[in-house]
Amino acid sequence: MIEYLLRYAHKIAINNYRILANDTQNKTVTFSMKEYRNQGKKTTQTLSTKDFIKRFQNHILPKGFKRIRH
Repeated sequence: MIEYLLRYAHKIAINNYRILANDTQNKTVTFSMKEYRNQGKKTTQTLSTKDFIKRFQNHILPKGFKRIRH
């Protein structure tokens, strides 16, 4: 399931290059992120596949809405 979503992650909520690992045995996803609480330093975070999908879904617009970039 997560591999299916990762194919469509480009320019949506997270870029493909930020996803560092997808561990299917432990059902986790590791990705890089900027930690703005720590002066914008890059760190990594590992979430369960279920939590990653929940966070990803927060960035999907409802039907009828359009994304405005600028």
